[in-house]
Amino acid sequence: MDRAITRKWRPATRAVRGGTWRSEHGETSEALFLTSGYTYDDAQTVADRFAGEASGMTYSRLQNPTVAMLEERIALMEGAGACRAQASGMAAMTAALLCQVSAGDHVVAARAAFGSCRWLVDHLLPRFGIETTLVDSAIDAQWEAAIRPNTRVFFFETPANPTLDVVDIAFVCDLARAHGITTVVDNAFATAALQRPMEMGADVVAYSATKLMDGQGRVLAGAVCGSEQWINEVLLPFQRNTGPNLSPFNAWVVLKGLETLDLRARKQSANALELGRFLEPRVPRMLHPGLPSHPRHELAMRQMDAAGPIFAFDVESREKAFTILDALELIDISNNIGDARSLMCHPASTTHANMGAEARTEMGVTEGLLRINVGLEDVHDLIEDLDRALGKAGF
Repeated sequence: MDRAITRKWRPATRAVRGGTWRSEHGETSEALFLTSGYTYDDAQTVADRFAGEASGMTYSRLQNPTVAMLEERIALMEGAGACRAQASGMAAMTAALLCQVSAGDHVVAARAAFGSCRWLVDHLLPRFGIETTLVDSAIDAQWEAAIRPNTRVFFFETPANPTLDVVDIAFVCDLARAHGITTVVDNAFATAALQRPMEMGADVVAYSATKLMDGQGRVLAGAVCGSEQWINEVLLPFQRNTGPNLSPFNAWVVLKGLETLDLRARKQSANALELGRFLEPRVPRMLHPGLPSHPRHELAMRQMDAAGPIFAFDVESREKAFTILDALELIDISNNIGDARSLMCHPASTTHANMGAEARTEMGVTEGLLRINVGLEDVHDLIEDLDRALGKAGF
């Protein structure tokens, strides 16, 4: 479809219609191309394609029609020049970092992050001679203080997993640009339906599309968005030769998920806000960017269209946290997020277990912290479920 037309569309329309290719059959739903390779009419055609002098498919490790539709749709939603889909969210984070740094470079990252993202910063990058510095992302001055002559990348999530730290995207991106630093923003907790970091100056936006984009717990997927030049000249050589590509089937499933993303993200956000208001007077500490008690509530509301379906709260001890989890009847115990079903987990023993107690304490993942993904169920049923579970734990 003509990009001049699709770029006029508003975000919800892009999520349903963007990037759609139709074959000669005129199918309404995107076609699923389950093929690893392609044939050519003549030898010169394939030579031209491999030389980059002609458009067209060559091999599904580089491009596949179904995957390409997903990439175009996500890029349109994000306001990016281009997008490359990845096999998982962590494949996206890893590719977004490793494609642009080398031994001797320096990366500044937010201390509050998903456990595997912290592993990249704490363990993987240093193994290859890349220096890293962690900062409290809510303290703007720490970003500038961490800059060195060899700093190449700022890397952060907002809201962060699982402590819901909120980063001032415009401030950090403006600071990075002034020093020639590339910003990589993990936007999985919000997606472009609720927050668009590129509009605030981000260079690269990375996703676990497993989360809200699919939104129904079906497949693993990831995506990296950026300018067309950055995607083609920086990311693509890394991806072509290392192969963290998304399968056509998983791409097709995420395409279907994107059609309802805007509706789900907003309804789940509304449910999460109502549930958070119910819980706040009952628990010792609430971490919800949509509530005035959050230290960066006003910033979150400026940056986001809604606060998202995920928040956390602290109940003081692992014993009490486990008592609540074990008493749930409706909400499932699961470490996934972004799902249409409500899910809850104990990060210290699951998503952040391998970090070690010292690192968890440093980033605020306490033994009593519980993270909840609020789904599409009737919020009053969720309130009743948590009311009963909290009572079992003495709250």
